[in-house]
Amino acid sequence: MSLSIGIVGLPNVGKSTLFNALTKKGVPAENYPFCTIDPSVGIVPVPDERLYKLAEFSKTQSTIPAVIEFVDIAGLVAGASKGEGLGNKFLANIRETDAILHMVRVFEDKDVIHVANKVDPLFDISVINMELILADLETVNKRLETNAKDAKRGVKEAIVLHEALEKIKTALENEVMASSVALEDPEKPLVAQLNLLTMKPMLYALNTSSATENKVKEVVNELPGPYVEIDPVFETGFDDMIRACYKLLNLETYFTTGEKETRAWTIKVGSTAPIAGTAIHTDFKDKFIRAEVVFWKDLLDAGSYAEARAKGLVRIEGKEYVVRDGDVIEFRI
Repeated sequence: MSLSIGIVGLPNVGKSTLFNALTKKGVPAENYPFCTIDPSVGIVPVPDERLYKLAEFSKTQSTIPAVIEFVDIAGLVAGASKGEGLGNKFLANIRETDAILHMVRVFEDKDVIHVANKVDPLFDISVINMELILADLETVNKRLETNAKDAKRGVKEAIVLHEALEKIKTALENEVMASSVALEDPEKPLVAQLNLLTMKPMLYALNTSSATENKVKEVVNELPGPYVEIDPVFETGFDDMIRACYKLLNLETYFTTGEKETRAWTIKVGSTAPIAGTAIHTDFKDKFIRAEVVFWKDLLDAGSYAEARAKGLVRIEGKEYVVRDGDVIEFRI
């Protein structure tokens, strides 16, 4: 399951402050570039009031939330794609994550050094994105070279990959992220193997600590993708950010609940019941018989599982059922 979010940005934009606040892990957050040399990983619960309402409903002994992984990655500088600063390490660490949380400094503070000696959020974004683009362009050019012989020999997969790479190369050369390229279905799995940085979903986190409202609006209107506003110092906006990251990964939640345990289970959007069951145990896919399903709100409103069943709110679903976010499920195997 893809659950890893890499926190990236220029040095001193608030990455480690955010990470510390999220995880209470205590990674370095000193006021100088490259203080975070190795990525630190923290497991963060996904805020979900539904889980705790179900736990209260079931008078449960144990409550287990869904989680996602945040990785605090060393600060990037211009030239990272050519090895400047900690560039090679930075890019390798991003490649291991499933999505990117791009931390952008909007606040002004003369006591916090900015590597460019000015606070210009849109310029900072362009620096980071350009380094990702340049790194991907190098990857694509190398793959075109190694793929050329097979493509000339008429190997079907190599021909398909060549066409996809040429489209992506054109986009990158025009300073456009690879994620914007429309790929045909046969091309997608071949391109996915390259693990391109600019193919990863990206969420912009605006560090608005002490920033003026006008400055924030100015940045928001020009952002190239989805965003959240946060203040790592006063720890505001975190719940919205965590939920946005969960959505960025194309994830949703179903629940199991009872006296012993109430738990949130993470699945990909669009998962059928047998696939969703593998979040609990891999055997559930092959041994699946049926699922008893009730929507969380319907269960609470009914007052008891027996009453929900009596009202016809508990449904018997088979292998083709696509699980909805918020379903409470009991699997039969």
